[in-house]
Amino acid sequence: MNDEKMIQAIRNRDEYAIGAVMDTYVKLLWSIAGQILHNIGAVQDIEECVADTFIYLWEHPEKFDARRGRLKTWLSVIARTQAINRCREIVKRNTVSLEETACIEQMGVVDTVLQAETRRTLATAINALDEEEREILLRRYYYDQKPREIAFALSMSVKQVDNRLYQTKRKLREMLTRQGDLYGFL
Repeated sequence: MNDEKMIQAIRNRDEYAIGAVMDTYVKLLWSIAGQILHNIGAVQDIEECVADTFIYLWEHPEKFDARRGRLKTWLSVIARTQAINRCREIVKRNTVSLEETACIEQMGVVDTVLQAETRRTLATAINALDEEEREILLRRYYYDQKPREIAFALSMSVKQVDNRLYQTKRKLREMLTRQGDLYGFL
């Protein structure tokens, strides 16, 4: 069946005709939409562009003019347009406005300030500990030494190190809670 007869059958709502067009051109249209949406859209976006092309044909068969070109070319142009529109939609959806960017940047500044304040508060609390508590705590959490390594370095048993760590963390937690800072740190 030639292009004009195929379009006439689609105008007459012949489902066989639209099915035949779909079978004939689906791979071509998939390829066209896929090239445009490559690395931007998902497989679903490509599928929708191809489906939208066939829906457009079904709803507007009168817009095809055999004197201006072949059905294959016309469908290719429609698929390309659908894919470009989808691409624009995806880019627009994923774009962050300047106002949002400024807000995000300000939040980053606030986070940085809060982190610095938290570090200062924690350092003050750690410095208030006695020397042995501070050394065990720093060895474990700053230098990432295991309790066995700490026990060896300080001539203590592993059980003693574990007990001191527990007691020191509890003491720090109480100090910080009294100050109202660092909720949930320890």
